[in-house]
Amino acid sequence: MRLLLAIDVGNTNIVLGVFDLDQVQNTLPLHSWRVATARERTADEYGLTFQELLRHRGMELSMVSEMVVASVVPPLHPVLETCCQRYFNINPLWIEPGVETGLKIIIDNPNELGADRIVNCVGAIEMFGAPVIVVDMGTATTFDVVNEKSEYLGGLILPGIKIAAEALFQRAARLPRVEIAKPEKLVGRSTVQAMQSGLYYGCIGQIDGILERLTQQFPKAVVAAAGGLAKTVGKESKFIKHVVPDLTLSGLHSIWSRNRRKNNGN
Repeated sequence: MRLLLAIDVGNTNIVLGVFDLDQVQNTLPLHSWRVATARERTADEYGLTFQELLRHRGMELSMVSEMVVASVVPPLHPVLETCCQRYFNINPLWIEPGVETGLKIIIDNPNELGADRIVNCVGAIEMFGAPVIVVDMGTATTFDVVNEKSEYLGGLILPGIKIAAEALFQRAARLPRVEIAKPEKLVGRSTVQAMQSGLYYGCIGQIDGILERLTQQFPKAVVAAAGGLAKTVGKESKFIKHVVPDLTLSGLHSIWSRNRRKNNGN
């Protein structure tokens, strides 16, 4: 088995997924994992972590023949570059300017657009076609809009639910840190329950409020959700039709495939 290892480096988590290169139609990873993003970790620490995750699923480093990486954490770029070369003997494809994505970006400064947002849109177009609106629920909650010509028009960025929860804990002396989860009741009967309900339903209300405006402007767009909290929050939305937690990994697979075909002259 020949594997493609896709790595999405976010501010909170690094998400990894493996694709079987012999299954050309497989747009979802065989397996995926989330590990905490830690800027202080070394290339060796990341390499050994990746090795153990693969072995847990009966795979070895030697089975990985290709790698593709998207990152919004620049300090980890050289660390992961060293990790890929030392443990996999591979120079990965990085999602950066000059890489063929199939997405035309028509914003004021295309170079400032995060690699994860580009990859999400590519994955959504591959799965659902265009036009499409992608909501990514990670450290930040982002909205990205692609028109029927597969042109990236721009988006919105707001603090994610975990940032909101941490702000309450940090700024209000008597409020505790709480788990992000769907509450049993709308009206909380304790401080923790009240915080969980407010954070959860507040996030949904915020997302749906923005999506209501976006879908009025782009009525034909399919709305898809990605990110670590997509399963927790996305299914409660009135407007989100597809919840794909591994959408970013699928986008990485699509971009890698496109660039392989380009380099092979196909």
